[in-house]
Amino acid sequence: MLTIHSDEHFMRQALLEAEAAFEQGEVPVGAVVVCQNQAIARAHNQTEQLNDVTAHAEILALTAAANYLGSKYLPDCTLYVTLEPCVMCAGALYWAQLGRLVYGAPDDKRGFMQYGKRLLHPRAQVEYGILLEECSGLMKRFFARRRG
Repeated sequence: MLTIHSDEHFMRQALLEAEAAFEQGEVPVGAVVVCQNQAIARAHNQTEQLNDVTAHAEILALTAAANYLGSKYLPDCTLYVTLEPCVMCAGALYWAQLGRLVYGAPDDKRGFMQYGKRLLHPRAQVEYGILLEECSGLMKRFFARRRG
């Protein structure tokens, strides 16, 4: 059952961001930062639009959340992201001391879990596979369209 503050609810919001990225020709990754059951930041990949290799959804969402809270540390926050973060983003999550990471689809080629959870802050909790089919399906459609 979908409740207003469930992991599925917030992952659906991240999926909306990923769909916005898809429509803009960006790799469709979306992210939402939640604190005290409230979405405080949301973003999607903008590497093409900003001509910036670091403009990943996670980085942009972390920056927005830090600005919203007035703190660079996010120990009481959860990041919902449609795709397993890369090593760069995992490093940013570490430095932000993110309390919890929830991701939808694994990234077997560039995901941080190739190196293990140790890339995240030691207190960070990790959940994955939330809306797996929807998250991975969007990625598959995007790359099929690019190759097509």
